[in-house]
Amino acid sequence: MATSFVVEAPNVAYTPDLIEAKYTYSTTLVSQEEGITKVKPCDTALTFRTERHVPKLGVMLVGWGGNNGTTVTAAVLANRLGLSWVTKTGTKHANYYGSLLQASTVSLGTGPSGEVYIPFRDLLPMVHPDDIVFDGWDISSMNLADAMQRAAVLDWPLQQQLRPFLESLKPRPGIYNPEFIAANQEKRADNVLGGTKAEQMAQIRCDIQDFKNSSGVDKVIVLWTANTERFCDVQPGVNDTAAHLLEAIERGLEVSPSTLFAVASILEGCSYINGSPQNTFVPGAVELAIQRGVFIAGDDFKSGQTKLKSVLVDFLVSSGLKPVSIVSYNHLGNNDGCNLSAPAQFRAKEVSKSCVVDDVVQSNPLLYGPGERPDHCVVIKYVPYVGDSKRALDEYTSEIALGGTNTIVIHNTCEDSLLAAPIILDLVILAELCQRIRVGVEGEAEPQPLHSVLSLLGFLCKAPLVPKGTPVVNALFRQRAAIENFFRACVGLPPQNHMLLEYKAQQLWGCARYPRAASTPAWPAPAQKTASHLNGFFRPPEGNRPTPSNDPCHLLEK
Repeated sequence: MATSFVVEAPNVAYTPDLIEAKYTYSTTLVSQEEGITKVKPCDTALTFRTERHVPKLGVMLVGWGGNNGTTVTAAVLANRLGLSWVTKTGTKHANYYGSLLQASTVSLGTGPSGEVYIPFRDLLPMVHPDDIVFDGWDISSMNLADAMQRAAVLDWPLQQQLRPFLESLKPRPGIYNPEFIAANQEKRADNVLGGTKAEQMAQIRCDIQDFKNSSGVDKVIVLWTANTERFCDVQPGVNDTAAHLLEAIERGLEVSPSTLFAVASILEGCSYINGSPQNTFVPGAVELAIQRGVFIAGDDFKSGQTKLKSVLVDFLVSSGLKPVSIVSYNHLGNNDGCNLSAPAQFRAKEVSKSCVVDDVVQSNPLLYGPGERPDHCVVIKYVPYVGDSKRALDEYTSEIALGGTNTIVIHNTCEDSLLAAPIILDLVILAELCQRIRVGVEGEAEPQPLHSVLSLLGFLCKAPLVPKGTPVVNALFRQRAAIENFFRACVGLPPQNHMLLEYKAQQLWGCARYPRAASTPAWPAPAQKTASHLNGFFRPPEGNRPTPSNDPCHLLEK
């Protein structure tokens, strides 16, 4: 199997089927003894095993006919076909911008020419998004071509090219329960499952089996990208244990549609990802996933305003500034905004958008006393005219030195579904990869699968679901580092610490001893697909470019 790099180390072994790495996991244990804080370094010897065979992956979307579902399906199809189209700003080409795995890089280490970067996707054998097969459910019967047009996310020339491929794709009937979503969704609900909750769940299981058998995929992952539901009360005897939850479904008690899909997926052995903010994973659903050894992950895609917030608040607090007020306002006009105009559904979204700063605030007792946190207000308004082009306005007020204040105001406009689609792809690809990874403590047991609550995907979620007792991390770059360093461990590489210590000491060693060579790409550059203008600056053909003597940029360098 072709790989972009090979680790040459005695602790790493490659076989046709596996990558096995012996890894020393270093942490610190902190304790208080007689008023003294004692810190003890701890090392744990681990074994990582990663299956190298990449399966054919099927993804079933709940809400396939919505803005996100049609956009991610169209994105994969456009990339697979290599489509391009003309807009008023020039020719555009299909890409996966916004994807952590497909459009960002990681450093392997340092070489004679400096740091060597590779695409994130090349750290381990992963499914390529072009190879994903889609299916799914929706309460609207509209085929995906018409649903794509209704969503009005993609440029019209691209829609025209995609229409012949999407017209034949029609969602399977979904579960519609008006008690959980806004009343304004009723007009779309013409493709719904009847029967009891138990019968509905049985049909979802049959749909998963039918898709797997008819498509020839090796694995199926189910992802909820449908409407935000109201919160479901956690009730003893109803959804507090796996047994009670299954019994509640049989008896027709209160179980949300998203939880019905989750239970059906778990019983079919399919990983289930919740892309909305509601509490799909009631305690009984979590317990069932752990019993069955099936991955669950969520909650709520972290795409725009909240992703920026998880960066900015971390930056402010890490810089010693004290955010005291965070006010976030949104207005959008897609169907998500329409559903969120109902108070119960908005409340679910408000909770997921508000908790994103908690761990950063708690990390700095120099700035915040016990129980102290910033005033944090979130507002969402439905404005039909703006469609999928969401507006987000944020005001961050911080206390600075000697009683001063600093206020940062941000206005962010973005196509909501074009940010969400790459996140959906990253979630399902990472979830599939994690199914092929085993880890264990040396000398204690054979390497085992990861915990069923797949907290590693928190980078992509507003309100990361974590195993009981696990610290919740929302700071974006800590979350990204966790994924990167976990994958580095799988191939026996140390965590990326960015120290570059060999360049900072008087006695140089390693690559610092040698003169820097001209930088070269770490992997063959892809065929150039961009237009001749980049970021507003015209790029003439190679032979017509300015020479240093008449290039105005060159003159500025003098």
